[in-house]
Amino acid sequence: MLFADRRDAGRRLAAELLTRSLKDPVVLALARGGVPVGFEIARALQAPLDVVLVRKIGAPDQPELALGAIADGETPDLVMDHGIVAALHVSSQYIARTKSAALVEIERRRHAYLGDRPPVAIAGCTAIVVDDGVATGATTRVALRAARHRRPAHLVLAVPVAPADTLARLEHEVDLTVCLDTPADFWGVGQFYLDFTQVSDAEVADLLRQAREAAPAALSQEDGR
Repeated sequence: MLFADRRDAGRRLAAELLTRSLKDPVVLALARGGVPVGFEIARALQAPLDVVLVRKIGAPDQPELALGAIADGETPDLVMDHGIVAALHVSSQYIARTKSAALVEIERRRHAYLGDRPPVAIAGCTAIVVDDGVATGATTRVALRAARHRRPAHLVLAVPVAPADTLARLEHEVDLTVCLDTPADFWGVGQFYLDFTQVSDAEVADLLRQAREAAPAALSQEDGR
């Protein structure tokens, strides 16, 4: 399956989600690439839209090789690939230092996207975690665990495309998985998009603003509906 762009993927994914019985949905999009996808889903479901901010913990001298990932929250979730850590003899000091830098960047992005606005409440709701696709699943797993800690009634993973084996490894993290395509030949998420241009901070902030203006009554603070 080939998508024109992330907005097209979001519209197609929304059509599938509309066939499910999802009570009190809230869309949580992984920033940045998941936000245009999540925007279309939130609009179709008339649901609030918020972001999940996850940063990869890269290996020393190999920043694209993920040792793990960390997500924001009251108690930030950190998931490490201990096999890679051990194989590369990565020190605990390096991990602690890189984790601290990731949390600083997460805080910068949240302020850039949302200012001082609190997260959307998801306790008791159906939380739909959305991205533009899943490859290894490392960042997705962290995002799902961070969402689960916020006590949604149901947790859904919704993505346009992902390898079948990756989805299978994530099944125990969620109550429902919705994926439009699980191709056998999977090299990267971008191969399934005609336009896979990087999403900017400004675009993320603008889409979140549009979503809030479209459904102001649906929004509430995390500590009280």
